[in-house]
Amino acid sequence: MELHNVWFVLIAVLWTGYFFLEGFDFGIGVLTKLLARDRAERRVLINTIGPVWDGNEVWLLTAGGATFAAFPDWYATLFSGFYLPLLLILVCLIVRGVAFEYRHKRDEERWQTNWEHAIFWTSLLPAVLWGVAFGNIVRGVAIDGDKEFVGGLSDLLNPYALLGGVVTLALFTFHGAVFAALKTVGDIRMRARRLAFRLGVAAAVPAAGFLLWTQALRGDGPSLVALAVTVVALLGAIGAVRAGREGWSFALSGITIAAAVAMLFLALFPNVMPSTLNEEWSLTVTNSSSSPYTLKIMTWLAVIATPLVLLYQGWTYWVFRKRIGTQHLADSH
Repeated sequence: MELHNVWFVLIAVLWTGYFFLEGFDFGIGVLTKLLARDRAERRVLINTIGPVWDGNEVWLLTAGGATFAAFPDWYATLFSGFYLPLLLILVCLIVRGVAFEYRHKRDEERWQTNWEHAIFWTSLLPAVLWGVAFGNIVRGVAIDGDKEFVGGLSDLLNPYALLGGVVTLALFTFHGAVFAALKTVGDIRMRARRLAFRLGVAAAVPAAGFLLWTQALRGDGPSLVALAVTVVALLGAIGAVRAGREGWSFALSGITIAAAVAMLFLALFPNVMPSTLNEEWSLTVTNSSSSPYTLKIMTWLAVIATPLVLLYQGWTYWVFRKRIGTQHLADSH
């Protein structure tokens, strides 16, 4: 396999890891309003991701850096064409990180309420915008013969991409509810389990519609297999959480997200950004990649660094693996 194809696969893996991990992360943020009944329960939900949320974002940084180094034309066209939505995502991630750190610094009701609002909105908006962004990447955008985006913001707000935003929000919230059921004890765990079941059923319809639309738009045999895996895993996750098997449900909801992302990349290949103006102007893994020498150096660095990062992150999740509840909260300041 040629190195530009290898790096396309690696970038797909990085985005899969990001959406798997940050998916339940965003979902927990949304659930601070949907599931938690009081400030203590919001603290419990936030504490479930407290040790890991910043590590989850490493996958995004790595995916962006790998795209910049391996496919500079893809990176340039993507970030210039999607400048406003990606800037909004960046602002949300910054404010979200500040909210996690500053929320507990003061005891005033208004102070904590404002930061909790920030956590909710800065989790919900990126969950939607990532779906819109990837929907447009797969559908194609207005790229001219100079590899430049010549469309406008309104071109990105098409029905297919907006449906993609609904799907990512629904799947991430379901993923987060299953994670909440897996990581908590007591009444909040039971309510998280019931809510997860309802969210899973609600997510199934738009997810099926979006995946079938994707298959009809750009699908082939491998993407059809990924679609089937996505559907089976989602149904399995819904059934498992209904039966009270949170561990199995979380694994299957993660497989759902991973298979859905795989389907998008399989449908996209060998393009990285199709052009809606002329297929010959599309960015592909060949015409947008770096030199073979650059890709070779990157490959060696990835071989050395990736296992270390995976070991460290796996150790973090192992250390903080126990369930928590309101009884485990320290007294307020």
